[in-house]
Amino acid sequence: MQGQRKDAIVDCGWGRLLFGQTFADPRALADALREEGPDRRDIAVYVDDPHVLLAQAPLELFLDPSHMYRLDLETYQPSKRGQRAFHVRALESAHDIEAVNRIYAARQMVSARPDFYERMRGDRTLVHLVAEDVRTREIIGTVTGVDHVAAFGDEDRGSSLWCLAVDPQSRHPGVGETLARRLAELFKARGARFMDLSVMHDNDLAIGLYEKLGFVRVPTFSVKRRNYINERLFVGEPGVEGLNPYAKIIVDEARRRGIGVDVVDAEGGFFRLTHGGRSILCRESLSELTTGVAMSICDDKAVTRRAVEKAGVVVPKQIEAAGDVEALKAFLEEHGQVVVKPARGEQGRGISVGLETMDDLEAAIDHARAFCDRVIVEQMVEGEDLRLIVIDFKLVAAAIRRPARVIGDGKSTIRTLIEAQSKRRQAATGGESSIPIDGQTERCVRKAGHSLDDVAPEHEIVAVRKTANLHTGGTIHDVTGEVHPALVEAAVKCARAIDIPVCGIDFMVKSPRGPDYAFIECNERPGLANHEPQPTAERFIDLLFPLSMPAAIRRVGMG
Repeated sequence: MQGQRKDAIVDCGWGRLLFGQTFADPRALADALREEGPDRRDIAVYVDDPHVLLAQAPLELFLDPSHMYRLDLETYQPSKRGQRAFHVRALESAHDIEAVNRIYAARQMVSARPDFYERMRGDRTLVHLVAEDVRTREIIGTVTGVDHVAAFGDEDRGSSLWCLAVDPQSRHPGVGETLARRLAELFKARGARFMDLSVMHDNDLAIGLYEKLGFVRVPTFSVKRRNYINERLFVGEPGVEGLNPYAKIIVDEARRRGIGVDVVDAEGGFFRLTHGGRSILCRESLSELTTGVAMSICDDKAVTRRAVEKAGVVVPKQIEAAGDVEALKAFLEEHGQVVVKPARGEQGRGISVGLETMDDLEAAIDHARAFCDRVIVEQMVEGEDLRLIVIDFKLVAAAIRRPARVIGDGKSTIRTLIEAQSKRRQAATGGESSIPIDGQTERCVRKAGHSLDDVAPEHEIVAVRKTANLHTGGTIHDVTGEVHPALVEAAVKCARAIDIPVCGIDFMVKSPRGPDYAFIECNERPGLANHEPQPTAERFIDLLFPLSMPAAIRRVGMG
């Protein structure tokens, strides 16, 4: 080793790491931090005297509220448990890069330009690993490592882990742990003595994982430059405690634009936005711009269906469960499988799908009546559940929603797998998604040839819900860039027929790339946070406060 280099900086794509232990002059380190590029997130790490560094630029720098944890690689023992559902490999292709940036966006992390990865190919300083689903070939996780010896000739022979991220839609357990272990094993093989990582002080789930792997906290600090990406870390989030993700994404966008926010009822998701002389009360994505008439149309599924059918939208056949048993039998015989839903309701409550017998049909009707006196029986349309977000009568986002499924491991009961999957969904969605174990779940598992207490064979995929609602454990997969124009046209027709400025239109489709569809329902308060990285919150605020819209967007809109 030729000695440790001075003033070491490593470009990681999303920003730079400035290694504080290599800077003798705190003024030089502060100046380097102040050179942070736009839309980047630089971090000065291993800062032993943060008060001295902050004093160089107290209005521009702040102390990062993260802890540093260290894994001793000289004593670390690799796990003997293998993973067959996915494997970890080096990032290789443009498809990998696109998938990594998609995961970063879903986790509200800063992404790197695609050409950055190409430029860094073959460089030993940075290590980019991805986890790939063996069956689907989808990238479901990623991690970045920094080799400190390659970076600046580190005399302590260290390394560090950054940007560990797992696709929030992933069904596989242990993705984050496996990525961290593989990176540790790679650096251990290179002769590194330790691997460090930085984690937010209140990220209890992540800290629990790292401590389980053998990481221990080390007494050092990190410093960042104040920018809009880091804003919540140095100004806090006054007044947003208790807001769910669907309200918070809108509040965050409003504050970025200097729009006043008054949280009226955090638990209910109510807030008031004020800009100039305009003030609008919202409940998540439902605002005063949506009329009571539009809401009442969406509130009653039978009325919604009639409204869109008159506009030329394709709808499935349906009847009302009004006590005529013979009519129900005839409807079931005609269609083979049916859906039962309360005429009024949301978040998938009271809905039963794939009913094939009168016993199941009557039980489902009784269940639905617990949510609404009027119950609808509808022709079941096979296909995938497509949600289209329409704002100001323009498509903003489209995503396929898939029902909850679990993957057998040959050891755990299906009930245990559901409970574990439910915990992961809750963690990924801020508690908004979980899989109920109820009659619908039991029916789905039974149809797959199992009971809840059976052990599913390894790798077998078991559908545990028929509905793809996110609140009951469904997952969502963005298809905005590939959705067929006929589906977009039909969704806009629905919004215009109801005359609603913001809505989520649900279709059953054979494929998002084809023109065939059947209308299912219209949601007057769609969850905009479910569609990142599409700019749903931005377009919502554009609708409410057009003058707050960035000039470039306004020009495009007028062009």
